[in-house]
Amino acid sequence: MTAAHRLELLAPARDADIGIEAITHGADAVYIGGPGFGARDKAGNPIEDIERLVRHAHRFHARIFVTMNTILRDDELEGARRQAWQLFEAGVDALIVQDMGLLELDLPPIQLHASTQTDIRTPEKARFLQDVGFSQMVLARELDLRQIQAIRAQVNDAVLEFFVHGALCVAYSGQCYISHAMTGRSANRGSCSQECRQPFTVRDAQGRIVAHDQHVLSLKDNDQSANLEALIDAGIRSFKIEGRYKDMATVKNVTAHYRTLLDAIVERRPALQPTSHGRCSYTFTPEPEQAFNRGGTDYFVHGRQIDIGAFDTPKHAGLPLGFVAKVGDAWFDVDTESPERVLHNGDALTWRDRQGELQGVPVNVAEPLGGSRWRVHPNLSKDQAFGDLKDLFPGTALNRNRDMAWERLLAKPSAERRIPVDLTLAQTADGFELALKDAHGHKAAVRLTHAHEPARDAAQAEKALKEGLAKLGGTLFEARRVRLSLQQPWFLPAGVLNALRRDGIAALEAARAAAFERLPRAAEVQPPVPYPEDTLSYLANVYNGQAAKFYARHGVKVIGAAYESHEALGEASLMITKHCVRFSLSLCPKQAKGVTGVQGTVRAEPMTLQHGDDVFTLRFDCKPCEMHVVGKMQKHVLKALKAEPVTFYKTRPSTSAA
Repeated sequence: MTAAHRLELLAPARDADIGIEAITHGADAVYIGGPGFGARDKAGNPIEDIERLVRHAHRFHARIFVTMNTILRDDELEGARRQAWQLFEAGVDALIVQDMGLLELDLPPIQLHASTQTDIRTPEKARFLQDVGFSQMVLARELDLRQIQAIRAQVNDAVLEFFVHGALCVAYSGQCYISHAMTGRSANRGSCSQECRQPFTVRDAQGRIVAHDQHVLSLKDNDQSANLEALIDAGIRSFKIEGRYKDMATVKNVTAHYRTLLDAIVERRPALQPTSHGRCSYTFTPEPEQAFNRGGTDYFVHGRQIDIGAFDTPKHAGLPLGFVAKVGDAWFDVDTESPERVLHNGDALTWRDRQGELQGVPVNVAEPLGGSRWRVHPNLSKDQAFGDLKDLFPGTALNRNRDMAWERLLAKPSAERRIPVDLTLAQTADGFELALKDAHGHKAAVRLTHAHEPARDAAQAEKALKEGLAKLGGTLFEARRVRLSLQQPWFLPAGVLNALRRDGIAALEAARAAAFERLPRAAEVQPPVPYPEDTLSYLANVYNGQAAKFYARHGVKVIGAAYESHEALGEASLMITKHCVRFSLSLCPKQAKGVTGVQGTVRAEPMTLQHGDDVFTLRFDCKPCEMHVVGKMQKHVLKALKAEPVTFYKTRPSTSAA
């Protein structure tokens, strides 16, 4: 089956143990951080752990991709090169990269995938990355179905990958510098401070407040559950779940959810198949809404939507639980509105105060009162009094954002993944042969020299042989069919039959391992293809001489230094985003078009954002329908951080200019 008909569910892993559970719960591939150079600086893993994950994944012909997707300084390139070789030798299937300087190094023959940080929004950019050797690329989250189709039409060989679930960066990935400008922590270096989740006051061009202390840059979480088939038809073949900081329960739950959805599509459309092997069964029903989320949105897949923001709070409100029935001096009663909705010690409850802000408290003891009523004794901190629980009144609607019963369920083994196998026991001149064939065509056979002993009870002997061969618990296989090709049901002692079965399974695993092929490294088109532009600003994130060499080799004439080099010391676009604050506040000129008395009076004038003493200008580029958050690098950042020398850049402004 060609790659065009194979679907990949790509799950995140903070560590190897979570990665193993992601595979067990249905992932076709897992992406994980290595020892360094990953865009989640607190999610690194030693080579030994990654090698352990690789061994587990490859048993199912699943793949392991390692993130090396930060931009690199010149002094880091050699360390990155050595790490790439170590990962290759550990069996890793691909590297996910952002920095084009890596392509100029002596890398191992390992497949390369273009990170979301490479900001792939156009067919020209995608085709270029394919032509320089990328075999898979994750497209910008902001694309709609028609834009994805246009890219698919230009990209013939590379696999197109798309985020289908998890937190959304408000900026185009790789085009956000606000964290570095405010704190010195660079998103392109794996250390985003999430300035976008702060509350801001928004003012119009006349200084009037149009939103007060709202999280206007905070988005709901991505959820493409309803769009998987449309994305397949548009050309997506890898479905990526966000979350290398997520806990094991979340990865189990969300992976199982998307595995179930994709399996249903494959069932209806058998021309499509997963990229890995095995069928999953679960001890739970996946509920992605149980995981941390800010509400769901399918973002721009079907065009611009007004309700994509999590403006009230960037926190996890949880699922509706009931309401406050009564408030005592150190407790409150909850009506869950259903006897089946049970409270537990350790749950966490949330509600909104009169200002709409999210409040919450953990449950110390949940005491049943009968029916749907519970008395809650909250777990207060040492310096917190019961009266500090703001606006907790009778009638207040409650949510639950931590369900201990759910967490305990997912803390246990919660899935099995098995590969169907057919077993045939035949007799030979001097004994028996067990032949095995899995659902993917891999075969093995083992022989046993043993006397043909007639059974006292033929029916019982046949049953014992079939049941004994089908006992595959503890292996990665499940018996699909068991056949006996015997002159008569011979008697075989249970111990002998078990040994034959174990030898057969070991032989089949060896055959599967021998048939496993590493992903090929795509060759660069020669002569080198030109980059779609001949001038690059700091937005290209060129932070080392090898990256500059790469772009020069591909026809770029002017190459600016990355923002982290501190060359752009004046006002600059610190964030470029498809999300539009003006549109979300119903102040977009296009929204006013055709409205009597309003048409022509609303203009896309700049606005300002303010958080504390920090003020940013919002500029609106209406032709591509984008917003720029404009500001300067903070002086304390310039003083605290010494800019690294950029050898390809000839001049450096004085820091006093700031």
